[in-house]
Amino acid sequence: MATKQGSCFCGKVRISVEGEPITTVLCHCLDCRKITGSAFSTNRLTPGSGFKLLSGEPKTISKIGDSGNEIVSHFCGDCGSTLWRDGKTFGDNKVIKAGVLDDYEALNETKPLGELYVKHRVNWVPEVPGSVQNQTA
Repeated sequence: MATKQGSCFCGKVRISVEGEPITTVLCHCLDCRKITGSAFSTNRLTPGSGFKLLSGEPKTISKIGDSGNEIVSHFCGDCGSTLWRDGKTFGDNKVIKAGVLDDYEALNETKPLGELYVKHRVNWVPEVPGSVQNQTA
């Protein structure tokens, strides 16, 4: 099983993930736009058993997401980077923001199997060929 490490922008919070993701998705919801500062987020749903916080003490913020369920964002209190999200919807699993992984190939390995909230996808971002298109979560 491959282990990947990642960090926030300033490097104070570090994580590792072991094993293959359960799934990989792009999310076009407003929350994901806001926490990434971009048109969508690229996510790896990772088993909680393969997740480790290596260093730092992330801050959290909890809110009701577009799905109507509570979701918790874990982010660096110094630089603001969101590293992962979790909540009851995901069980013990962690939603890793793929861009925080140190390995340049991590994003290539995170080709989305699905897209969420495609009704909110900006019109200049095309559908990922072969990915399942979901109007909501």
